Amino acid sequence: MPTYLTESDVRALLDPRQLIQNIELAFRDRYPGIQILPRNFARLNAGIFLSMSCYDPARDVLGMKVVTVRDPENCGPDGGVHATYFLLDPSTSEPRLTISANYLTDLRTAATSAVATKFLARKDAQTLGIFGTGRLARAHIRTLSLVLDCRRILICGRTSERARTFVEQISSDFPNLEFSPVDALFCASESDVLCTCTSNPTPLFNGHDLRPGTHLNLLGGFQPHVREVDTSTVQRSRVVVETYDAARTEMGELLIPQREHAIGPDHVLADLHELVSGKVEGRRDRNEITLYKSVGCALEDLVAAEQLLAARQIAIQRE
Repeated sequence: MPTYLTESDVRALLDPRQLIQNIELAFRDRYPGIQILPRNFARLNAGIFLSMSCYDPARDVLGMKVVTVRDPENCGPDGGVHATYFLLDPSTSEPRLTISANYLTDLRTAATSAVATKFLARKDAQTLGIFGTGRLARAHIRTLSLVLDCRRILICGRTSERARTFVEQISSDFPNLEFSPVDALFCASESDVLCTCTSNPTPLFNGHDLRPGTHLNLLGGFQPHVREVDTSTVQRSRVVVETYDAARTEMGELLIPQREHAIGPDHVLADLHELVSGKVEGRRDRNEITLYKSVGCALEDLVAAEQLLAARQIAIQRE
């Protein structure tokens, strides 16, 4: 019978700092040789179903994640993204490990943002701004504090009440950080690093309000008609994407300005592999605005599942 890991198991076994390191190494060294199958979508009555698969022939490892993303109006208190991951035997397709993958998805997304932030943010960045008050926002606070010398965290929610409640809930988990609920203008204009962790289909702030030197991680949208930031933000930014394939088909933040003829396809500087392998320079000076856009990559899930398998084997040996 396949082994099953619960959400509690994943939280106990999946170390964020190690995951950041493993994802950086995977995009640097493994990415050119892996096979990522096209992401499949199906529209559901209350949301979207998608599947993401990845095979690494060098290591002979295969994995697949199935996800439902509920529409914002159908989200419950536990959030709108629900995922299950299968680490498969490539010769039989039987599961070696089945993982309840909500936290896995949140943490691998945030860990990849941390990799991009390491290469694109100013080294003296101290103020982290977060749009969103859900699981993904919480994961980004946890992981980005590992690569930034954070002093202050600004939280902008869909309502001011949500932001205040989120700050009250999370501040005790990070006693060395100063949390403040703020509005969109303050969050956009006062952050050194800004993360959009929402399901918002339209821009969250005016790009003209960004100050020089800001780095942005855009994480919530994954459809060509949806975007969390406006055209001005993209025009002002040095842009890195997770993968070029996704940039051509799924990233509304880029596709909408292209349809407006406000930017061209060459506005994208690099993908994450080119950035972390040093093929393309990231930040060039203090005043540059940099932007990393993610829609999720199956390699990140595979890396997280491999790490969980190794951690579980170590835990069994210790029992």
